[in-house]
Amino acid sequence: MVNKWKKRPKDSNWGEFGADDQLGRLNLITPNKVLEAIKEVKVGKVFSLSLPLNLPGGNVLNPARFPPKIVATTNGEKEMYLRSFKEDHNTTDVACDDMVSLCLQYSTHWDALAHIGSHFDADVDGVAEKVFYNGFRGDSDFQPSSLSSDGSSMAMKLGIENMARHGVQGRGVLVDLQKHFGNERRAISHNELMHVLEADGIQLHKGDMLCIHTGFADLVKQMQGKPDKHVLDNSCAVLDGHDSDLLRWVKESNIVAIIADNYAVEHRPYDFEGDGCSPLLPLHELCLFKLGVYLGELWYLTELTEWLNKHQRHSFLLTAPPLDLPGAVGSPLNPIATV
Repeated sequence: MVNKWKKRPKDSNWGEFGADDQLGRLNLITPNKVLEAIKEVKVGKVFSLSLPLNLPGGNVLNPARFPPKIVATTNGEKEMYLRSFKEDHNTTDVACDDMVSLCLQYSTHWDALAHIGSHFDADVDGVAEKVFYNGFRGDSDFQPSSLSSDGSSMAMKLGIENMARHGVQGRGVLVDLQKHFGNERRAISHNELMHVLEADGIQLHKGDMLCIHTGFADLVKQMQGKPDKHVLDNSCAVLDGHDSDLLRWVKESNIVAIIADNYAVEHRPYDFEGDGCSPLLPLHELCLFKLGVYLGELWYLTELTEWLNKHQRHSFLLTAPPLDLPGAVGSPLNPIATV
């Protein structure tokens, strides 16, 4: 198959896994990699790594994302909630049935490769097009709601269903930034991250999923659905996406995913005014657009971190499939760590 691009972005790996690849570095989680991860299970203890999906609460972290709303389904005019079948069928059944309106990236979630693209001249015609990982195009591989017959949007390529159907189970490696930097808002550089890895004796292997504990999710839980924007915007470590050495390390590390308990993994400036030539979120651009590295946000890592620190461990079996929702650009999940 012929590549969909004549020129690929600097530092990208487009074409490495094939011209039509939609998995990115998830290809590195091979059967042997899964077997390696299973060897990390020593005691069989399980940790859920999800926040309740109605947290953080409100929409202060992202004004476009709102908490889930659960309502009863209806059958005609009858609400299917505490619905008695006695009158209609003379049976003893009482049924509850519901549905949810859910922003897929509101709480604990994966970003699909369709989440972030870039304006880039992939066909060398002098015009920068809307392009996504491996050269998929916004004008042909994505369908906005304004053009669909039922008012739905769909990523016809690079949607979260590709990740779901491959399955996500492999070796997770946890780095505890809170232990080293406390709850101070700090953009972590490559040098600082390397210092933590060395100090804690952490080794990352090809195909690993990096998990970063900062304490942010703890603050979210403590606020009980009423988040304080000023506190959250100014608390806990984030990766410095503008550090070129850090970006180079991500490229060279061959990790499959970067997962954090914070919002956005990297520092997100809210007063950003660009020059038209650079991204708002450089780490997102590198990972999702250039490399096919997945990003996980707002995971709850505290209890796992405490256990790993107590037992002087850093790695574990991570099972984290998203929902198989064709065309979605992100997905909530309930990831599981087994130690």
